[in-house]
Amino acid sequence: MKITCQVCMHRCTLSPGQTGLCGARRNEDGKIVCANYGRITSLALDPIEKKPLKNFRPGANILSVGSYGCNLRCPFCQNHEISMEKETDAQAPYLSPKRLADIALEWTERENAGNIGMAYTYNEPLVGWEYVRDTARLVKEYGMVNVLVTNGTASPEILEELLPCIDAMNIDLKGFRADYYRMLGGELDTVKTFIARAVRDCHVELTTLIVPGENDSPEEMEEEARWIAALSPEIPLHITRFFPQYHMLDRDPTDIRHLYRLAETAGRYLKNVYVGNV
Repeated sequence: MKITCQVCMHRCTLSPGQTGLCGARRNEDGKIVCANYGRITSLALDPIEKKPLKNFRPGANILSVGSYGCNLRCPFCQNHEISMEKETDAQAPYLSPKRLADIALEWTERENAGNIGMAYTYNEPLVGWEYVRDTARLVKEYGMVNVLVTNGTASPEILEELLPCIDAMNIDLKGFRADYYRMLGGELDTVKTFIARAVRDCHVELTTLIVPGENDSPEEMEEEARWIAALSPEIPLHITRFFPQYHMLDRDPTDIRHLYRLAETAGRYLKNVYVGNV
């Protein structure tokens, strides 16, 4: 029996045994399951600023975990080695939520580690949101924090399920044009809805990667910044530099001077604008 996945805007209709566009959700016996549940491709202790989060627990470290799979198809993906992996190719050992939470707790006690909790990142964590939920609940019980680094393309129902146990998010706002999002395999309105809801109950910072010739006009940045400011001018915005990557090798890195000009434009509306990757 075919069944439709409800996690994101793609609404993949899957036959038995078929996996969705994200590569991480599959129809098993008439039920959509999280095929990447507990399958860990990356685990590392990172500075919180690397997420990037500038206004949440600055100076701290956080244990960061990733699996495989993503529901977008950004041609410049920095983590394509794992985000675009297929289940059959991913070299991903299994860690239960309890074991992962225990590892995070162990790292809080290591000398000079300074771990404050768990960050779900590297691939798109919400294609495996059940594992995020189950781990995050245990991490909270241990008195640590949870950070979500996401493209923000999950359904409102998934966000509501996770909000009680997530302390901070960095959400990619990849641009501010519907056609640009379509080129990336996404949907701008879905991301805007996700952000608008998340900021009500969570510390949220946003990141926009500036790709030359795609989303780098001052007019688009002004429109984006005005929209963010209408939610709250206190929301931090990270404007980051593009480097040729993955399938997008046909252009130079973002001009640094232009990056700062765009930051100046955003700063007319937002109190916390940061330039990254320079």
